[in-house]
Amino acid sequence: MKRIRVHAFGGPEVMQLEDSNGLVPGPGEVLVRVAAVGVNPADTYMRSGSYGARNPALPYTPGSDAAGVVEAIGPGVAGVAPGDRVYTSSTLSGAYADYALCRTARIHALPERTSFAEGAAIGIPYATAHHALFALARAQRGETVLVHGASGGVGIAALQLARAAGLRVIGTAGTAQGLELIERQGAHLGFNHREPGYRERILAATNGVGVDVVVEMLANVNLDHDLELLAPRGCVVVVGSRGRVEIDPRRLMIRGASIHGLLLWNLSDSEIARIHDTLRVSLEAGTARPIVGLELPLGAAPEAHRRILEPGALGKIVLVP
Repeated sequence: MKRIRVHAFGGPEVMQLEDSNGLVPGPGEVLVRVAAVGVNPADTYMRSGSYGARNPALPYTPGSDAAGVVEAIGPGVAGVAPGDRVYTSSTLSGAYADYALCRTARIHALPERTSFAEGAAIGIPYATAHHALFALARAQRGETVLVHGASGGVGIAALQLARAAGLRVIGTAGTAQGLELIERQGAHLGFNHREPGYRERILAATNGVGVDVVVEMLANVNLDHDLELLAPRGCVVVVGSRGRVEIDPRRLMIRGASIHGLLLWNLSDSEIARIHDTLRVSLEAGTARPIVGLELPLGAAPEAHRRILEPGALGKIVLVP
């Protein structure tokens, strides 16, 4: 089999495509023949060694999100059989490979209408968006949600899920193509977050009341400003940050507002299962429709890591073994 290996933390170039021995599933494990791999920002933080307690032991194969076909099952596995179309929400052996070992609890059925490339875009993005909106923010029909950085994988997922749940959706993007994309994916209003005064225009679009929920992808840049955009008792859910930020707590106090931090690694198997059970309904109904912006061969993982941190994201980056 072929897989990407990281033997030392560092830049994208530390990822090398290598040959290795095949994998054999143990008790409670499933071997997946990988057809597509989802690239996530968290993959880049781990590869650089900047993810703190979540840094993996070296050497390792990156990745948690993949889609493909069950190749083999280990002893004690039920509910999954060889030949099943599946996607993963984490792996034991790493997803950047042509085969991946997974625990049964982190294997999910992939609907026939969803391609493998789309399936690789579900795991982290859609689970993050769902947990942010409905578990942490407790968003309700008729409320207004601002998705900051809405043209990437998590942003598109949040737009689609919020729109399907009856929320008023405002999204931001940094390019004309990004704005066009988020409007196609359900945003009632779109704003270019590179233009001066865009925050004032968002506030004006709510008649000065503010938004009930902010799903924030870049808290180190936006968090303090987000607090000015909140309606009374509103909340910000931080799903991404690349550094430190200073905020004025009085903006929280005046509004009776809150900030929630989200990291999927903190969720239990049962919480993850509930999220993906709900997502399966959305996928089958077509209200959740992953957007793949770029497909690259597995050996181009370094290029994928460079691109995912560039501004102007348009959907999900996927590797194809």
